[in-house]
Amino acid sequence: MMQITKTMNSKIPAPDVAIIGGVNAFLPEGSESYLLETPFGSVAAHFFNTGDRNVLIVPRHTNNTKHVPPHKINYRAIVLAIRQLGAERVISVNSVGTMKNHPIGSIVLAEDFLDLTKNRISTFHDDRTVHVDMTEPYCPEIRQTLENVLKRRKIGFSEGVYACTEGPRFETKAEIRMMSQFSDVVGMTGVPEVILAKELNLCYASICIVTNNACGLDEKKITASEVVDILQEKRELLFDIIIETIGEIPAHCNCSCRDSTIDACL
Repeated sequence: MMQITKTMNSKIPAPDVAIIGGVNAFLPEGSESYLLETPFGSVAAHFFNTGDRNVLIVPRHTNNTKHVPPHKINYRAIVLAIRQLGAERVISVNSVGTMKNHPIGSIVLAEDFLDLTKNRISTFHDDRTVHVDMTEPYCPEIRQTLENVLKRRKIGFSEGVYACTEGPRFETKAEIRMMSQFSDVVGMTGVPEVILAKELNLCYASICIVTNNACGLDEKKITASEVVDILQEKRELLFDIIIETIGEIPAHCNCSCRDSTIDACL
């Protein structure tokens, strides 16, 4: 069992939902800071309440350094910390480049993914074979709730396949031409996060914010600053959407995410 410590000496409440945030993750005023210790390392996290829901926020790029690059993020520690604290639902925020001309600043809900990473540990099971089912990698119940909130707010969105690359470099034009045949948006953080969540039977969904056109879609080169600028511009809106979604997610899971590891072990 992992040990959990807090910056203040009090018991950590069990979160109902966890948010995994990206660059410039929004932290509400009054949130409390934690340092969670897991067998895979420590995780910086923040806790707050919204309505009757306890919420944990984990900024994935932050861990005692200024900015952890995507290929160095401790995905196993993050996902395990969330699960062992008792959360069953996870909403992940991912910045993406579009390969299908989505408007910059628009929202894409991931419905499937391509794993094009190279050197990341993507399983908790190094001592046995576990073939986790990935037929439906993203929780349909959370996705439907996100859709309902977006439609009610009259916010346009798309659904699409998320391609994850190793990073930290941006992709080449040739890579984008290849990936665009099978996917819609490209990012660097959604995998192995989604796989690890499925291995722990978590309900996991990804809300993607389009920050740039993928390489080769227009003449100008992609810069890190433009990605950060769009995230900064949209972060309060994304947070409001997620908080509204958290308030509407049913108290008890009615999806099949808990069945991902049934009959999966050899």
